[in-house]
Amino acid sequence: MAGQATVTDVHPLDDDELHALDAYWRAANYLSVGQLYLLDNPLLREPLRVEHLKPRLLGHWGTTPGLNFVYAHLNRMIRRRDRNVMYVIGPGHGGPGLLANSWLEGTYSEAYPAVGQDEEGMRRLFREFSFPGGMPSHVAAETPGSIHEGGELGYSLAHAYGAVLDNPDLLVACVIGDGEAETGPLATSWHINKFLNPATDGAVLPILHLNGYKIDNPAVLARIPREELDALLRGCGYVPYYVDGDEPATMHREMAATIDRIMGEIDVIQHSAREGELTGRPQWPVLVLRTPKGWTGPIEVDGMPIEDTWRSHQIPLAEVRENAGHREQLESWLRSYRPAELFDERGAPRPELVAQVPAGGRRMGANPHANGGLLLKPLRLPDFREYASEVKKPGSTMSEPTRVLGRWLRDVMRANDDHRNFRLFGPDETASNRLDAVYDGTAKQWLGELRGTDENLARDGRVIEMLSEHVCQGLLEGYLLTGRHGLLSCYEAFIHIVDSMFNQHAKWLKTSKGLDWRRPVASLNYLLTSHVWRQDHNGFSHQDPGFIDHVMNKKAEIIRVYLPPDTNTLLSVADHCLRSRDYVNVVVAGKNRTPEWLDADEAVLHCARGAGIWEWASSDAGREPDVVMACAGDAPTLEVLAATSILRERLPELAVRVVNIVDLMRLQPASEHPHGMTDAEFDALFTTDRPVLLAYHGYPWLIHRLTYRRRNHRNIHVRGYKEEGTTTTPFDMVVRNDMDRFRLVIDVLDRVPQLGVPAAGLRQDMVDTRTRHDAWTRAHGDDLPEVRDWVWQS
Repeated sequence: MAGQATVTDVHPLDDDELHALDAYWRAANYLSVGQLYLLDNPLLREPLRVEHLKPRLLGHWGTTPGLNFVYAHLNRMIRRRDRNVMYVIGPGHGGPGLLANSWLEGTYSEAYPAVGQDEEGMRRLFREFSFPGGMPSHVAAETPGSIHEGGELGYSLAHAYGAVLDNPDLLVACVIGDGEAETGPLATSWHINKFLNPATDGAVLPILHLNGYKIDNPAVLARIPREELDALLRGCGYVPYYVDGDEPATMHREMAATIDRIMGEIDVIQHSAREGELTGRPQWPVLVLRTPKGWTGPIEVDGMPIEDTWRSHQIPLAEVRENAGHREQLESWLRSYRPAELFDERGAPRPELVAQVPAGGRRMGANPHANGGLLLKPLRLPDFREYASEVKKPGSTMSEPTRVLGRWLRDVMRANDDHRNFRLFGPDETASNRLDAVYDGTAKQWLGELRGTDENLARDGRVIEMLSEHVCQGLLEGYLLTGRHGLLSCYEAFIHIVDSMFNQHAKWLKTSKGLDWRRPVASLNYLLTSHVWRQDHNGFSHQDPGFIDHVMNKKAEIIRVYLPPDTNTLLSVADHCLRSRDYVNVVVAGKNRTPEWLDADEAVLHCARGAGIWEWASSDAGREPDVVMACAGDAPTLEVLAATSILRERLPELAVRVVNIVDLMRLQPASEHPHGMTDAEFDALFTTDRPVLLAYHGYPWLIHRLTYRRRNHRNIHVRGYKEEGTTTTPFDMVVRNDMDRFRLVIDVLDRVPQLGVPAAGLRQDMVDTRTRHDAWTRAHGDDLPEVRDWVWQS
């Protein structure tokens, strides 16, 4: 950055610049209206006829002229200051505006060469918008310069802040619609400024766009007095600047001067911080822009007011094919922008418009941060085997898997410190999830007030904790989509809070994979711990493994779900996930002390297989098994092995095969998922006709959904979580859900035909032990000693 700027660094618009700026804005508005309505006749070279119009009018006008206005003025600022700027818009359906601007600046044609900057290209731009096989009505992965899926409201500001973390030269201008401002995630996101370090991070310019209405209701923040809005924004730590009006020339002059002042403030903050002169938390500027909804559109239609009302939200003239009056009004509206002054005979933008566009990568549609795979550097990952637990005999030692993982993540932080391209996010749970070893390598980033009792807080930390799952995921998404790496750690039950955010990111990844100009980005990695089977102390409210079910609805090429059974498999899975690209990886692992089953080399092989026979636990060597005991998850693995040990002791003649599943996707057919097993592989592992008892971490019916096509599906019996929870002991949780070792033994006795009468005594013992367990836990508040102290004996 150049030398220190001043807040008086304002360049008033002269008449020529005002004329050119307004012409650019008119061109963007014309192109936006054309996308909503026109199939043909893009330059209105002939009178508008029915055949020139789209049969279905889809899209939104109301927010678009305001978005175009901001884009034009950001272009001016970029050209004057040579700033690196991304544009994130929160209003849900501003697609026409962003496509119009990217076409004007040439980035649309670079991404889609068939849509050139000429009359035919303009016709294609219009035709493809909200048209079968064309472009979405909202900003999406297909939109050059975008990282934010505009279909759902609430996440724009978190994405913007995530983008500027560790990007000191980047400015993200984030337009927040007044409807979006009513959502919970956005309301929370105002407070991310408490985590932004002006010395090492970039800057976000929030632009609260008040145009008064949502679909057909007033917007809350647009209807409160300015002093109340001012108090709200200042209370969130911002300095508000206001631009308010509807007369274009006056608005252009005010907007240009205000953005100059704001950029001066940002420059002062960053310069002072980077020179070591700023020690407290800065108050960043926020721009409040108030414009009419549907600005420059029809004032009135059929005697009803349109501009500056909710009626301009979508299609102001909805009957242009059937109603000649509406058609004439549309033609007048389009011609009001004077297209002949804006585009030459070829249909290309005239030189004075082109002169408004920044050069090369400074164009917001071409900003490389908005195509983060272009900037992505592979992580330097320490060899996880060096952190692995020594396992001389299965089950002979115990450890806390996530605590060991934390030591590896600490060194991932250290190994990539010079790139500053890896962060850990979580809602107040890093230490609770036993990942606190990372604090030996970094701290939690925090620019708020510090007190003597605080621990692990610093201005330049690489961990961000905020008790909002929405904000944590939004920051991570913004960080990933601009070319970095990260991990979100969360209690399993509460990751549901971001179900919808996950949806949007998965859709983004699916779409971006089909765009040859989009480059792969680092995967979004979830570590879900404090899981259902060890939330016995917090109780029923904290017991829910259903996020896996939600994730499994998405496209197979995007989704991966891992259930490592012990510490070393967790390390192997984590290493794999941080190396991967363009996935959503869900890893569910415990934080409590659990037995260690596999050494490092065995863990690597097992994770590579995804699912496999544990021969050391099985008793079917050289013959067909009588029963397959399968498990997926750490608690199910423990119970299956304990049940197997009972069967080995009491029924030594029984041939038991133990199968452990790390990669849940392996259960799907190979035709449905890249990780899926062929039928031959599945049959070899699970047999074609023997009983299969599968203890699963989550809701049982998901396993049936994954395996219903398999030849032996009729013999697969699944035990898992069935909404039976409370504050109780760890083992009582599995008993309540019928996934305990004694219940599993009973299941074997009930499903292996030859065991019926001869095993009656064992069955009775299992029933009695469950009864004894119930009485013991209620008398002693702990598990039966034979359960609590059980160790695998080979």
